[in-house]
This record gives sequence, C-alpha cells and structure tokens, in this order.
Amino acid sequence: MTSNADPGPASGAGAVGVSGPTRSLWLKLLGLSSAAAGGALLLAGVAALVFNGGTGLLSCLFGGALVMAFFAISLVIGHVVGRNNPSGAIGLFVGTYFVKVVGFAVVLFILGAPDWLDAQWFLIGAVVTVVFWQAAEIYGFSKARLQIYNDPQTREGGTDV
Repeated sequence: MTSNADPGPASGAGAVGVSGPTRSLWLKLLGLSSAAAGGALLLAGVAALVFNGGTGLLSCLFGGALVMAFFAISLVIGHVVGRNNPSGAIGLFVGTYFVKVVGFAVVLFILGAPDWLDAQWFLIGAVVTVVFWQAAEIYGFSKARLQIYNDPQTREGGTDV
C-alpha cells in the first residue's frame, strides 16, 4: 500500500536540541491563570457596575480577588518547593489545598460578610474567576513539558542506548 500524503518541508540542516522540562512551571501557570481570570473578572465587574453600581462592582471584585488569592498561594508554594523537590511539589500543592479551604472558611466565619457586600455579585465574581483560572491552568499544564524519566546525560553526539 502506498501513501499519497505530501512529504512536507525538508528538515533543516541544524541539529535538533534536547528538550527538557518546562522552566518555572508554577510561575508560568500563575501568570497565565492570573491574566485569564483577571480579564474575565474585569468584564464581570463592568457588568456589575452597569447593573448594580459601585456596590456590585466591589462585591464582584472582592469575590474574584479571594479566589485568585486562594489559587495563587498553591502555585507560589509549588514554585518554592518545586525548585528543590519537583516530585514533592505536587504533593505539597494538594496538601495546601486542604489548609487553604479550612483557613478561608475560618476567616469568613469569624469576619462574616461586610454590610456593603452584594452576595449575588460576590458569587458571580468568584465563579467567573474559578472557571477562567481553572481553564487557563488546564491549558498551561497541557502545554507544559514535564520530564518523566531521569535521562542520564549523554556524551556529545552519542547515546547511551
């Protein structure tokens, strides 16, 4: 059986370099997720301003800011730990999730909701931020180059296989 597929462009004359893991994965995810969630939150804030005035805007931004802080803590911890122990970063990333949930719940129960807070716009801001943050994180993880095997360094031009 023969193929009628176009062979495509000829490969270059240069050597192909070795690919390695993504550098500073956690900070890259933090920037990407913050930009996506921040942009969506600003759009939701404009809607809150139009429909409910300044109170709606502040409530929406407050809800989104809490969510962004919640998720950013994990990524910063992942970055700090991941520099020295990349495989342990995921475990600590998950462990901090539990601590944050309990911590934020305690803070919210102790402080309570401020009088100016519009619960509907607070929730809208939080949900919009979660959806866009998570979508950006999933996209960032899908594009990351994670080193799975501990490949030994090979001599120049050779292979250990």
